[in-house]
Amino acid sequence: MYNIQENKAIKVDAVTFSELKMLENDIEELLRCNIDMVCDEEESMLIVGRQVRNTHYGRSDLTAVDNNGNIVLIEIKRDRKDIESRKEAFEFQAIRYAASYATIEDPEDLVNKIYAPYIEKYRTEFENESLTSTELGNRKLTEFLHVNGAEANFNKNQKVILVASEFDEQTLSAVAWLNSNGVNISCYKLIPYKINGDVYINVEKLLPLNNYNDYYVDFLEKNITLKKTGKKLSRRNLPKIDAMIEWGVVKAGDTILAKDRNEEAMLLKNGNVLVNDVELSMQKWLKELYGWSSIQTYVFAIHKDSGKSLSKIREEYMNAIMENSE
Repeated sequence: MYNIQENKAIKVDAVTFSELKMLENDIEELLRCNIDMVCDEEESMLIVGRQVRNTHYGRSDLTAVDNNGNIVLIEIKRDRKDIESRKEAFEFQAIRYAASYATIEDPEDLVNKIYAPYIEKYRTEFENESLTSTELGNRKLTEFLHVNGAEANFNKNQKVILVASEFDEQTLSAVAWLNSNGVNISCYKLIPYKINGDVYINVEKLLPLNNYNDYYVDFLEKNITLKKTGKKLSRRNLPKIDAMIEWGVVKAGDTILAKDRNEEAMLLKNGNVLVNDVELSMQKWLKELYGWSSIQTYVFAIHKDSGKSLSKIREEYMNAIMENSE
């Protein structure tokens, strides 16, 4: 990171979480409340557990369910030295915990073992106090799976997300090998900076590596002839709302509806939305509306005039450009 002052670039060095006197528990709480830091606008996620103890007395940091019905294990280490000082490798500890989740048979089993105790612990964060924690957990998880069309795929697979401010080479090598052998595991680097007393965190995805084809979308409007590869673009690298406004497929002033809801918002020229005279990001608006930890913004944002999701509008535009470039 660089601070630009009168055409001079002054490097701003990263700090460590230990230098900031932040504990692993602090980072865990940060991600619990802001899990979209590591899953962006193209993935829905519902946090269902924190510090879940398994039968062998291990504790997993955060547990979630994603829009594909996968149970997601999020393991956090503060700094590189915390990873290197462990007796058991970071990645294999996470895989061992994830393997224990494979025994969860159905959504009700997850609620009874993990989600209901989580709701009880954070009861003030949930509405509908007339329901017990188990009843509320069953209702929220059932709705989440149903709306995302993931009921039939619940816990068919498990996913692991590793988070740290820095990773050692051994961990990255092991995760790369696991990726190449079909294990759904990723590494995210949280890089902290302290500038004028304020703390900033840059999030960088290290693994799995993106395919070069993921970036072809950057050239779509530049009349470059592209060959169809038959591979789907990674959602993380798809164009965002600012590009869609630039293309003219949506415009400031358009009405955006929440999928299967009555609530609506007005799209602003910066890509945010105006809701009851309050400016919000679409992710924040939809996330709070559905009560999830993160949401697929472009799937659940419906363009009122066309009746299509932003995801569908984006897909149609990109396909048209691709066909015209042949």
